[in-house]
Amino acid sequence: MEMRKVQITGGSSFTITLPKEWIIQMKIKKNDTLGLIPQSDGTLLISPNPSKEKIKRVKEFHIDEIQDVNYLFRLLLGAYIMGFNYIKILANNKLNPQFRDCVISFTQTAIGPEIVEETLNTITIKDLVNPIEMPFNKSIKRINILVRTMHEDVITALKKRDKNLAKDVIYRDREINRRHWLIARQSNMVLQDIILARKMDVSLEEANHYFLISRHLERIGDHAVRIAKNISNLIEKKIEIEIINKISKASDFSLDILTKSLEALERRNIKMANEGIEAISDLLVFCEDISKYPTDSKEISLRLNYISESIRRTAEYAGNIAEIVINNLIKDKTSK
Repeated sequence: MEMRKVQITGGSSFTITLPKEWIIQMKIKKNDTLGLIPQSDGTLLISPNPSKEKIKRVKEFHIDEIQDVNYLFRLLLGAYIMGFNYIKILANNKLNPQFRDCVISFTQTAIGPEIVEETLNTITIKDLVNPIEMPFNKSIKRINILVRTMHEDVITALKKRDKNLAKDVIYRDREINRRHWLIARQSNMVLQDIILARKMDVSLEEANHYFLISRHLERIGDHAVRIAKNISNLIEKKIEIEIINKISKASDFSLDILTKSLEALERRNIKMANEGIEAISDLLVFCEDISKYPTDSKEISLRLNYISESIRRTAEYAGNIAEIVINNLIKDKTSK
């Protein structure tokens, strides 16, 4: 760390010299504008060319070194989440149709990437989404709506013996994954670009908290899928209305905990978040009633146990969200 003394010029202006090596490296010239960004810890961040356009970050993958399309998809997703705005797929010869289909599937699954250039042996993907237009809080609200409707609809599927509705719930999990990947991508982009964090009006801590909340919501969606799969196997079997009502009541209880946790985030209310955590112990009683419900079928008993476990895990993930809210608000003087 270099130490520089503060000087006073003109009787009222405070100045400090900048390291020459840094000036040369950043190619800064006379009359160029620098960005000065105060940080929460009291430090001052100096950014060259604060108004410059987004840096072109390119990641290349050589197909000849990749033998599996699933592996390629994971690589593409990893590059996307890490914030690369250009991804190039290269091959020595003509691209295998399977790999091309994998690239197309990726662009149709993730939010933002589109194929902008293609030849016989190359494909170039560009991210077209401006992160400023996709704020974290709106993405979280969207995921929450998707998760809630999945859990509510899967209970409706059980009550109405609607196997198609249960299958639809399973299919909707893709949309949650897409939103979660977007939040993961943006949280990494914010860590790499403090100017972007300012434009999105979010601190690095808040970006990380949004990512953690998104991850828990994504897992709650996974448990909606698990419930749907187990219910699909129960629909054609004889299930007493009593156990259906118990499952419905437990599911509603777990969603109430989730609602309380996310409302605590929006209202900046620590007490509400804590109430959500405290409610989990009451839910466990409902889940135990489901898992211990007497039946004459081992398969039904097993399915009920799986459903009970997923409802319990849903509430626990909601409680984890409440803990994140508390951690985020504990330093905030405006929180309740």
